[in-house]
Amino acid sequence: MIPLTHYLILGAILFAIGIVGIFLNRKNVVILLMSIELMLLSVNINFLAFSHYLGDPGGQVFVFFILTVAAAEAAIGLAILIALFRNRRTINVDDLDILKG
Repeated sequence: MIPLTHYLILGAILFAIGIVGIFLNRKNVVILLMSIELMLLSVNINFLAFSHYLGDPGGQVFVFFILTVAAAEAAIGLAILIALFRNRRTINVDDLDILKG
């Protein structure tokens, strides 16, 4: 059986990679969305690890809700990205100043 600390270390490493992806690349919207998804999946790993460790299925149920929200977020984010690309012909975040007031 794999100990709980291995899962927590894996989740922390994935979360750190997501944070680094956001801070190092602020220009490409697709990579920003992938970094956010990676962070959500690392949180899901932690929920599943604690749920298994404590014997409580509540964490596993909560993971299904998070995956549902993440799928909806990815679909809406990609739809917005496609609409912006059709209008502006770029996915560079610096060039997307259309929402500035």
